[in-house]
Order: sequence, then structure tokens, then C-alpha cells
Amino acid sequence: MSWNPALDPHCPTGDEVDAIDTVIVPRARDLGGFEVRRALPAPRRQMVGPFIFFDQMGPAEFLPTRGMDVRPHPHIGLATISYLFRGRMHHRDSLGTDAWIEPGAVNWMVAGRGITHSERTDDATQTDPMPFFGIQTWVALPKDAEDSAPDFVHAAEADLPLLEGEGKRVRLILGSAYGAEAPVSGASPMFYIDAVLDRGAAIPMPDGHEDRGFYVVEGSVTISGQTFEAGQMAVLRPGDRISAKAGAQGARLMLLGGDTLEGPRYIWWNLVASSKERIEAAKEAWREGDWAHGRFSLPPGDDQEFIPAPET
Repeated sequence: MSWNPALDPHCPTGDEVDAIDTVIVPRARDLGGFEVRRALPAPRRQMVGPFIFFDQMGPAEFLPTRGMDVRPHPHIGLATISYLFRGRMHHRDSLGTDAWIEPGAVNWMVAGRGITHSERTDDATQTDPMPFFGIQTWVALPKDAEDSAPDFVHAAEADLPLLEGEGKRVRLILGSAYGAEAPVSGASPMFYIDAVLDRGAAIPMPDGHEDRGFYVVEGSVTISGQTFEAGQMAVLRPGDRISAKAGAQGARLMLLGGDTLEGPRYIWWNLVASSKERIEAAKEAWREGDWAHGRFSLPPGDDQEFIPAPET
């Protein structure tokens, strides 16, 4: 049996039936003119399917040379997805990848046994303020993929399936849903969707997946008489056929979910693993700083600095 941290063994009936299992209000953190809202992990919910980390970045406006500046840092046991609505971001990693992520495209980075990367808005040609708004998520890898080789895939906006009709524009970012397949499938069954709804338009939640949830980016939606505003995440009860209807201002949603993993995951800083021992080994390897012969190396072209591991 797969593991779900919030699956209630009681099966509701009659008036007890509720489409929503968990509602999450993200924690906001000010990074100096740049706000991040973290929905996952949450006190009552570590993951939605394999999604273990969910950050809303912005909205913000970056002045030239004063934007995002995340120095090289390590990851293990996960894959990251960067998806932007506005702005652009420079990605470099220890595989030698040097790529920009722009609105509607996908950067899918698989850490596996270990990768290092940086994220910056360091375009020397930028002379005007740049609006910036996006979502970054982490997907925990199943146990049989935790020691896989690191990898990076970029999918352009034009390569992502777009389903349109009845006041809906639905872009499949990752995995499978609604009979479509994204260029990036992931290491376990999952889906990740950017859905824009006109006023009063309704979208059914993808079925055929064990765990499902949504995050309201803009506007509001109503499910079973309950309204969810921008900045809220909701996790649905397994198996129910549910639709979300956009409010008066329309809505933009991120739909996410998939199969739950074999068990809980440990998280320390930027490291995710199925055991504490894996975390400790990666922690010590980063602290050793043997970039030439050790487990981690720094990104070519961005190897003059790095983020030290926290003390605790």
C-alpha cells in the first residue's frame, strides 16, 4: 500500500462528505523586496503526490542588477520545476547547463544522487525594471531513483500541450492529464498544470491519479460551495470527481498531484531523502567542499562562490 500522510481511514458518508481534505495557507517570507510564499511542506501535509515543495515567487519588480541572486547550492533526491508567469531567470548547474527560463517554458532538473546549481537574474543587458512572478516546486524521487544520475531538461512553451475551450486555457507542464502527455514525464506518475479560467468557467480535477490538489495563483474558485482565494492551496479527498468554478474575476490555478511515494521523506536545507543517513552523507560531502574529486562540483561559469551549509 502506498503511503499518504493525510489519508483519513474513515470514509465519510451523507452530510460528512467534503471534497476538500486539507486547506493550506502558505507562509510568507520577505527576501528583501522579494516575497516567497511556501505552501509545501506544511504542518498538516508534507506532500501532494510526489510534490514536496511549492513556492510562489513574487510578484515582484526587479531593478537592473538588483534581482534574484541565488548562489550555487546542492540538491539530492528530488527534481525541481521552475515555471514563470513573468520575467526570466538564469540557470547554471554542475552538468554544465547554462540556460534561461522564460514564461511558459519548463526547466526540469533531476538531482538524483547530487547536483549543484545557481539561479540568478543577471542579464547584463537589462536596463529597465523587470516584473518577476513564478512558481518553483520540488518533486521527491521514488527510492529506486534516488541514486540516479543528475539530469536537466528544458521544454519550450510551444512544446507543452495546450487545451483550450469553454473559457479555459489549460497547459500541461509535467506528466499526464486529460488524455495529453507532457514532454517531461517524471520519475513516477504525476501531473502539473497551469489552468487559466474565464469568469464562471469550470475545470474538472484530473482523475486517474491517487493524490490531487490545486493552488490559486490569481482570482478565486468555488468547489462544493466553498470559495478559495489567491494564495490558498487545497488538497482533495482521493477518488472524488470534483470541478472548480472560477469567480467573478476569473482564476489562474496550478493543479498538481500523482501517486504517493513509498513513505515519508526527510528534508534538510535543500536535500531530500528517504533516510536520515542519506541526508547526513550529502551534508558532509557539501561541507568538505572537494569540488574537484568529491560528490559535488560547482557549475562551470559560476564557480567563484557558493552557499555554505547551515550549522544546524
